[in-house]
Parts: sequence; structure tokens; C-alpha cells
Amino acid sequence: MSTDSERRTAFICGLRDLAAFMETNPAVPVPTDPTIITYYPEQSTDTGLRAEVDRIAALCGTKVDPRLLPHGLYTVAHCFGPIHFEVTAILEAARDGAATEPPHGF
Repeated sequence: MSTDSERRTAFICGLRDLAAFMETNPAVPVPTDPTIITYYPEQSTDTGLRAEVDRIAALCGTKVDPRLLPHGLYTVAHCFGPIHFEVTAILEAARDGAATEPPHGF
């Protein structure tokens, strides 16, 4: 994902188009589970990755989910009903395979 204005505009238009389509086509089913949109910050040091996640967390008014830290994932989420926008940094321990596997469902 990007803050590039063209990509951002296209992404937002796509979400609006999807919402309009779903609203005008009630016979089209929707997922029964939450829909997750995930942004992975560009590779950096763990300090840089954490700073980017913290910056976005502040914009969203949320905090890092500590449950995933032992698995090398530095994650924040902001939910809009069943639509979840997540930002996840994969820290060095997880990239190197040293972190434990996340629990099922994460």
C-alpha cells in the first residue's frame, strides 16, 4: 500500500465501488468472517518498522496488539464493523524463523 495520491484515490474509489455494488446487488453474498485489509510497511530495521506501525496507530487512534509480539508481529488494527484494516510489521525474529508460530486464527 502507499500514500501515493493516485494509488490512494484508486483504492478509496475501489472500496466505494464495492460498497455501491454490494448495496445494489443484495443477492450477492458477503463473507461470514471479518474481511481483513493488511498493509505491510516496507522493509526496514525493527526500529524503523515499529516507528511506522506506531505512526499509523496514532493516526487510527489505536495501539499495538501485544498478543502477537512473541510471534515477531508488530500489529495494529482499526475495525469498521466486519472490515478490519491492519498494519503488520514482520520483525527480524519472525523473518529469520526464530519467532514462535502465531496461534490459529491470527
